[in-house]
Amino acid sequence: MHAIDGAVNRMGKQNGSCWWCFKAVKWIPVIFILTIVAWSYYAYVVQLCYCIIDNYVQKGFYLLFFHILFLMFLWSYWQTVFTELMPVPDKFKIPDVEMEKLQQAETEEVQRQILERFAQDLPVTNRTIKGAMRFCEKCQLIKPDRAHHCSVCGTCVLKMDHHCPWVNNCVGFHNYKFFMLFLAYALLYCMFITATSLQYFIRFWRGELDGMGRFHLLFLFFVALMFAVSLNSLFFYHCYLVVHNRSTLEAFRTPMFRTGKDKDGFSLGKYNNFQEVFGDNARLWFLPIFSSFGDGVNFPERLCNEDTHTLLGHGTQQWGDDTDFDSPPPYVNQVHH
Repeated sequence: MHAIDGAVNRMGKQNGSCWWCFKAVKWIPVIFILTIVAWSYYAYVVQLCYCIIDNYVQKGFYLLFFHILFLMFLWSYWQTVFTELMPVPDKFKIPDVEMEKLQQAETEEVQRQILERFAQDLPVTNRTIKGAMRFCEKCQLIKPDRAHHCSVCGTCVLKMDHHCPWVNNCVGFHNYKFFMLFLAYALLYCMFITATSLQYFIRFWRGELDGMGRFHLLFLFFVALMFAVSLNSLFFYHCYLVVHNRSTLEAFRTPMFRTGKDKDGFSLGKYNNFQEVFGDNARLWFLPIFSSFGDGVNFPERLCNEDTHTLLGHGTQQWGDDTDFDSPPPYVNQVHH
């Protein structure tokens, strides 16, 4: 992947058309998804509801709920695709003078000391596997906690979960809620189509339906069922990650802290973990409107105690004296967009 990206970058510098071709190719999965959705709209609304269903009450019920799910799905998908990646704050970027020292350092230990000295006032607790400060050579910055460099996007992404080709975007702090809602509404959309078209699919196999619409119905049922099965495992896996406050990357590689690895290093309890992504306003939970807690840089920590001697503690969960269990997670800097 890095070799391909490097080749693409070189081509982009030599020939602008190659760079634009690469950018265009990345939109193919998004166009594919939108094409399938547009066809499903035609197959369900026109071929099923208008051409096959005779009962007006049933037709009205199906069309009402179909359009609600259809619009919520498209809204969530749009937000996931077109939410811009917010850059890492300037305070994490290494100044030119320090970068010169870093490049001229003769040993890793000297480099480590330079990075440690620069990051001493930064809200950083994550470390590399060797216990050193996490540094991105390409972006020339100290990586904030939970941030990672995406080779496809070419930048460090705050609270990066993964890069998703189906949305042509990184899934991270600023659009993770939208991604979760996209999965949820896509799953409900497919399940609704599967459930409401099942009886007509059975009638098709019995030879009770005529016309070209029956083939649209056949493929509609199978496509919706196939996507429902696929989305089911993906959605519930991300639900598991949300309630444990882990990203996909952290699930595969346990984050390292000053005192060692801790797979639950950012967990604040299931409800607080849920609020970190969806916020504390229940009216906004199911709408693709940003309501997540925090700024993608500062993350709350559980207090260590003398018995566990760990950063976040594996024993009894410890909180500050003023922490309210029903309140939002105690972020150092809480931002609502």
